[in-house]
Amino acid sequence: MLNIGCHLSISNGYEAICKEALGLGANTFQFFSRNPRGGKSSPVSPDDAKAMEVFMSENSFAPVLAHASYTMNLCSADEKVRDFANRALKEDLEKLEMIPCNLYNFHPGSHVGQGIEQGISFIADALNNAVTENQKTVVLLETMAGKGTEVGRCFEELREIIDRVNFSDKIGVCLDTCHVFDAGYDIVNDLDGVLAKFDDVIGLERLRAIHLNDSKNPMGSHKDRHEKIGEGYIGLDAIVRIINHEKLKNLPFFLETPNDNEGYAAEIKLLREKVL
Repeated sequence: MLNIGCHLSISNGYEAICKEALGLGANTFQFFSRNPRGGKSSPVSPDDAKAMEVFMSENSFAPVLAHASYTMNLCSADEKVRDFANRALKEDLEKLEMIPCNLYNFHPGSHVGQGIEQGISFIADALNNAVTENQKTVVLLETMAGKGTEVGRCFEELREIIDRVNFSDKIGVCLDTCHVFDAGYDIVNDLDGVLAKFDDVIGLERLRAIHLNDSKNPMGSHKDRHEKIGEGYIGLDAIVRIINHEKLKNLPFFLETPNDNEGYAAEIKLLREKVL
């Protein structure tokens, strides 16, 4: 069974978003843990969290994914920005323990000229301050396209972060197909080779989710511009190989394509029809 969903708004509550996802043909979904541009996080209603848990169980949902806000830069050169990011990370993880979420994804951040070593150090320190030994939520580092001074443009940078985290068993990776393609990994012509590289550097057991996106730009462009499935440089054939790959097919896939709900429903239907 293909575990696939898209990005939806949590504004109407957790049970409501589950029902919305199911209506689109999805059996999972991604949502922002707080406003994507920052700000305060909304409290969790225990009744809503319980209703979400029951609904997911009754409808065979795969793990869902909470996405951190885009402004959460744990390795900023600005101390105030880092302080906000550290608080947001800790608050998000505490809140997610209240719902059957399982996965929390964030962009490692941009070191803005401080250098990759300093950036990695700040990120690891933040994770060590927020991640606890007994938490249920697995924190995912997202693979990045490598624009500007982004951290996470290659598998080795993510491995370096993981190695510095005390409770590293709580750390995994979310592979974004657009990002890794734009970073220079040839998932179109050498998917097996890319996965072998990932396994060698990070370990495939840490790969817990996939952002399934086409790319508006050629491989190695470092642009990070998502495209609808089959309409970009990755193409439908490569996307189909990804969702059917023996080492990937059981993971949850999350669409972040430039779509409205009607477009997401069409992509979900298309991809379900391509499952071998």
